[in-house]
Amino acid sequence: VQLQASGGGLVQAGGALRLSCAASGGTFRSYAMGWLRQAPGKEREFVAAVNWNGGRTYYADSVKGRFTISRDNAKNTISLQMNSLKPEDTAVYYCAASRWPGKSAYEETDFGSRGQGTQVTVSS
Repeated sequence: VQLQASGGGLVQAGGALRLSCAASGGTFRSYAMGWLRQAPGKEREFVAAVNWNGGRTYYADSVKGRFTISRDNAKNTISLQMNSLKPEDTAVYYCAASRWPGKSAYEETDFGSRGQGTQVTVSS
């Protein structure tokens, strides 16, 4: 599956951004979908995921209550609504697909397919 992320940018702390990702070349509903991020000098980390039918979502503790992930299987897209952004959210964000469509929990290593990243910068 090929993934194309968009929607990054520069925002002040407390602001909001919405990331989008379009998928092609695979059976979209057979994948759980997620977002990963990598800040400068840090390891790539799990941010959020949604299971194959959108019925269950998963979040890293650091973003819980501020970020919302969703998917539209009719359009082969996912989104990440990011509210109350903090400077520590600054990173390159990657849209990713997992061949495990409905696990009880997800981590970064569950996502084998990743698109190009989109930069999110939060200024203080």
